[in-house]
Amino acid sequence: MATLLHIDSSLFPEGSASREVTAKFVEAWKEQHPTGTVIYRDLAAQPLPHLDAAAAAGGPDHALRAELAAELEAADAILIGAPMYNFSIPSTLKAWFDHAIIAGHNATPDSAVGKKPFTIVASRGGSYAPGTPREDFEFVQTYLRKLLEGMFGATDIEFIVPELTLAPAKEEMAALRPLAEQSRTQAHERATAKAKELAARLAA
Repeated sequence: MATLLHIDSSLFPEGSASREVTAKFVEAWKEQHPTGTVIYRDLAAQPLPHLDAAAAAGGPDHALRAELAAELEAADAILIGAPMYNFSIPSTLKAWFDHAIIAGHNATPDSAVGKKPFTIVASRGGSYAPGTPREDFEFVQTYLRKLLEGMFGATDIEFIVPELTLAPAKEEMAALRPLAEQSRTQAHERATAKAKELAARLAA
């Protein structure tokens, strides 16, 4: 029986592109692996405190950090909703990483966490893809890839990127709405396919 750790960090309980895609992933995961387990954390509904000196010093002996690290260790796969806020990840997600990553405990060269597959839904209101005017402002994928590789030695990292999510609501982006809908559809399809593939592989 495989376990999925699902983290959402969008501020918005409704109308969130990242939540929409992570929900598709979880739906497909459960269909493929109905006896599996899903550990869920909604960092907007229940935000974590910023890491302070006591928690940092406590490491794996600090209750909250131990709980979050244990969830990471129990998971066979990790799904993270990471919308772009001000060109980076939500502060709530940064707080989760600050608590969950513990040097010498799970952040080691041979970390078991690094052997797990990570799927990250990196939604954004515009486009920061290679060749676009704001390519240099893309700090979500670059940061998270370096973080997961550098702290855990992770090698199985897949990004699903629904972009132009503000196009339906902004008249100045009206011409981009077909591309936004195409991106949304592709993100849903990739999430469904990835969830089924992982669930089948890990449940075998």
